[in-house]
Amino acid sequence: MKKYIVIIACAILSLCSCSDFLNIRTEASMPSSGLDYTKPENIIMPLSAAYASMRLGEGEAFNYVAVMDICSDDADKGSSADDGPMAAAIDNFSLDASNTCVADMWTYFYNISSSANYAIESMDKFAEAITSGDGLRQVAETRGEAKIIRAWAYFNLLRIFGSVPYIDRTMTSDELAKMKVSTEEQLFGYIYADLDDAIKVVPDSWDEYPGRYTSWTARALKSRVALYRKDWNEAAAQADAIIRSGEFSLLSSFRDVFLMKGENSAELLMSIQSSTLGQSTGEAPMCYYAFIQGPRNNPASNMQGWGFKVPSQKLIDFLDGRGDVIRKQATILERGTTTPEGDEISTMCVNPYYNGKVYTPSRYNKWSFNGYGRDYDVRLIRYAEILLNYAEAVMNGAPAGSITAQDALDQVRGRAGLAVVPVSLDAVQEERHAELAMEDNRFFDLVRWGKAVEVLGPLGFTEGKNEHFPIPSTQRQLNPNLPASPGYNY
Repeated sequence: MKKYIVIIACAILSLCSCSDFLNIRTEASMPSSGLDYTKPENIIMPLSAAYASMRLGEGEAFNYVAVMDICSDDADKGSSADDGPMAAAIDNFSLDASNTCVADMWTYFYNISSSANYAIESMDKFAEAITSGDGLRQVAETRGEAKIIRAWAYFNLLRIFGSVPYIDRTMTSDELAKMKVSTEEQLFGYIYADLDDAIKVVPDSWDEYPGRYTSWTARALKSRVALYRKDWNEAAAQADAIIRSGEFSLLSSFRDVFLMKGENSAELLMSIQSSTLGQSTGEAPMCYYAFIQGPRNNPASNMQGWGFKVPSQKLIDFLDGRGDVIRKQATILERGTTTPEGDEISTMCVNPYYNGKVYTPSRYNKWSFNGYGRDYDVRLIRYAEILLNYAEAVMNGAPAGSITAQDALDQVRGRAGLAVVPVSLDAVQEERHAELAMEDNRFFDLVRWGKAVEVLGPLGFTEGKNEHFPIPSTQRQLNPNLPASPGYNY
């Protein structure tokens, strides 16, 4: 069943939120009296809560797209001019430490970490209560999965904020208020350790649970993290393991990757699962990521959203300039056009362009009110990125493995209908830009490449300040050990 993991999560969806850093529930939201640790069938429940904590609610999705991509040169704020002033401040780099979009992302990722910590601690209790070999295997696998989720949370905290506190166990509010930040190198070490543990124990596949994270997910995430650490050998090695496995491949159609048919496909290694469960009303484990980016003011109620994070003219010019027709058709949803599925994007829409990669045809949008994109899975890591990770690492000096960097680049370009070009670091970086446009990586890639000043300077980016977002002022009030971020007034 395609959405099995989200169905499990639906039962405990309301158990995964917290209002701020210090309100992470000390029992991780799930009452201890409600979980019988002697029953193997309960093992998945704390893990399911951790998965559910990743799913973006309406406000979270808005703040997520603001922090992850509106700050890049690929995307503009979108919507109406006066809507989303906090996102506008991020778009032009005039934000300060009181920005609520940034504060929400701090809470969002720490909440995910808290849920993962609870799942890990729960596995220790299951291990004490369960004696069967099969049960203990399930415990080890589930603990590893939770560590993938925790690693993903801390990787994003690291690239958004830089040095942050690392919390790997349940703590009281008093303990949390005394936490000091870990260095970036320490955080990389913690993330590596979680992913290494997961690689050892999490299965390579889950036949009954499409969308559930595997050892390949852990390798894929570690390959990406290693690029940020400039650990080229590790980035290449993990990517090469995935390539050699033969378990993943590029879909023949670039556009299909982002349609419903592309969910949990051979190209996806990590996603945030979402589903309305086929309902039009009621409770469902939906994600609002696509809805937040849907065409604003489109007449059909199930074909409209808030209209944030729209493609910039600079991105369109970039794709046009390199003859990137196939990718442009999938990435850019243009006002006044009709999609191949027959959906109109009205001339009444506020913005000239919208994110085509989150387009969901109207026949899937059955929710009773503004149902656009409620079944859309957020694509976090794709096989195309693995090929580009590999090529980038090899071009930075890592030893080649099963294929050459040229082979990896050729595969990605070939699927996009582009001719072969000689491999170089610049060519790989440009291909990454075109392939992953509007997928929440561009800003962070520019920073790690040292190109942010050059590319984003004209948009307001200040060197020595905007490489990271400010630690929220609300969090510094709660914990005086949190430092002021360079360049920001508190």
